[in-house]
Amino acid sequence: MSVSIQQLTKVFGEQKAVDGISFEAEPGKITGFLGPNGAGKSTTMKMATGYIRPTSGRVVVAGLDVEENPIPAKRITGYLPEHNPLYLDMYIREFLRFIASAYGLNNSKKRVEEMIELVGLERERSKKLSALSKGYRQRVGLAKALIHDPKVLILDEPTSGLDPNQILEIRQVIKDISADKTVILSTHIMQEVEAICDQVVIIDRGTLVANDELSSLKAGLGNTTGIIMEFEKPVNKEVFEEAGFELKDAGKNSYLIASDRSDLRAELLRITSEHDLPLSSLTKAQNSLEEIFHRLTQGKEA
Repeated sequence: MSVSIQQLTKVFGEQKAVDGISFEAEPGKITGFLGPNGAGKSTTMKMATGYIRPTSGRVVVAGLDVEENPIPAKRITGYLPEHNPLYLDMYIREFLRFIASAYGLNNSKKRVEEMIELVGLERERSKKLSALSKGYRQRVGLAKALIHDPKVLILDEPTSGLDPNQILEIRQVIKDISADKTVILSTHIMQEVEAICDQVVIIDRGTLVANDELSSLKAGLGNTTGIIMEFEKPVNKEVFEEAGFELKDAGKNSYLIASDRSDLRAELLRITSEHDLPLSSLTKAQNSLEEIFHRLTQGKEA
């Protein structure tokens, strides 16, 4: 039940929101789908689920072209959009039974109770949706996406609005159910991707910039040896350059000094002390997903 994105393009007027991206998501794996705000992630997911039509290219779900066979493709797909649509005047059980009936489930009552337990809604089960916090509404949205036991699950910011404990719980739910499903997960939380995703796809300004397993992605970009220095305010980089160090921008008032010198940390601290520079932190540089994302998207909002 793989998902194949093939040269997918979407144009709105004069703006090309998605520009010929291609990748595959495989069964039993969680694919992290990343990109800066406005990069085209939500547009891609809406095309993948058949909610909007692509300008060109195609999406194939379990051998079904989503545009040519929209109903069969949707029957095996669960979708939690970024802006979770709910009927707020309904109660939780009432809403989930309505969704179950829309899918024609025969054991709807039993399935609703299973979903309530799975996503952690037991204490809220008798409430109206309008009385729920954003985090619990997200749980209802996840239950809605899962209620028909889809083989493909597409989640757009599933942990948005959750507190840290809830995030861990929902991550575990997603990880547990992924064994027999193809999961595509969009999120801005890099730790989330590193914790549960097997594959990483990154887009920037509508184009594909990375598609690989996380470990391979880190290895392919090469290991970074050096120090990242963060200052309280802008500093004169010349004092470091005069000492033979090259500084590369690594964020606001942050710089990467790439070097394998054994005395690198001591030397940098000496320079900051001599010139009375307002140093906030000094950390070892490593290829975290956050750094890889920053490098591939150039740290810019699309």
